[in-house]
Amino acid sequence: MRSDRNDMSRSIGNAIPARLAPLFDGRDLRNNIGLTFLLLTAGEDGWPYVAMLSVGEVMASTDREVRLALWHGSTSTNNLTRTGQATLMLVHGAGSYYLRLAARRGPDLMVQRVPYAFFVTTIEDIQEDLVSYADLTTGISFTLKEPEEVVARWQATVDAIRDAPPP
Repeated sequence: MRSDRNDMSRSIGNAIPARLAPLFDGRDLRNNIGLTFLLLTAGEDGWPYVAMLSVGEVMASTDREVRLALWHGSTSTNNLTRTGQATLMLVHGAGSYYLRLAARRGPDLMVQRVPYAFFVTTIEDIQEDLVSYADLTTGISFTLKEPEEVVARWQATVDAIRDAPPP
């Protein structure tokens, strides 16, 4: 097996690169069904917590600002409110990406009678993880049991995220 000294995570700056931007724009939700973002936060006990987010809960308003709608009262919501820090991870193309985020909580959103905690985050750094000897082919993915209903809710949520005033 060939290994290269460059086979490690590396910083690619603090702006979402063009190749990833369509995954964050909230425009093509139906074609991004199954894409899963992992949100890592730190609990009061010091242990990491992971939340799985869909394209219906994540939207970039600029190449440096990512907005999130999280389940109200969830562990991740409480952790992010407390610490103001998280890592958002996704697999795309042949590699994985880790966005280090500084977060501010905004006013809660009500979407189709469902309350969401709203966060505006600033990207502090993006790590890209690619290796020369292998390509990632998938991350966590899913299928929807009721796609029409869920995509409609996602669209309403992304619209609310897009229109919400920053904190």
